Amino acid sequence: MYDFSEFMDCDVEDNGLFGEYPYLDDYWISVEHRFPYFIKMDGKNVGFILVRYIDSSDTPHFSIAEFFIMKKYRRLGLGKHAAMKVFDMHRGRWEVTQLERNIPAQQFWNRVITEYTSGRFSSRMESGKYIQAFFN
Repeated sequence: MYDFSEFMDCDVEDNGLFGEYPYLDDYWISVEHRFPYFIKMDGKNVGFILVRYIDSSDTPHFSIAEFFIMKKYRRLGLGKHAAMKVFDMHRGRWEVTQLERNIPAQQFWNRVITEYTSGRFSSRMESGKYIQAFFN
C-alpha cells in the first residue's frame, strides 16, 4: 500500500499502519481461483505475486491482482523472471492491469509482456486502467 499511495488516495490509519488488504485471507481459502506466490532471492522473501482466475466475466482470464518486489531488489530481473514463471504456470487468457497514473508499472508490464508474447498482445484503456491481454 505504501508504494501505491503515490497513485491512489490512501493514507496510514491512526495506528500508523495501512488498512488490511481486504482479500488476503481468500488466497489461502479459495485455492481454485486465487494463487499466492512469494518471490525469493538467496532464501529470503523479497516480494510476492497474487494471481486471480476471474471466471465471472464475459471472458474468463487470469489476472495479476498484486505484484510487489522490495525496492532494494528491483531492477535485478527478479520481477520479469517471476512474472514469466507465473504466466507459464497458469495457461490461458491473461489480463494484466495497471492504474492509468502508474507509469512505472505500465512500462514494466509492457516490457515483460512484449518479451513473453513476442509482441502478440492487445492493450486498452478502461475505467482509468491500462490493460494488456494475451493468450499463452
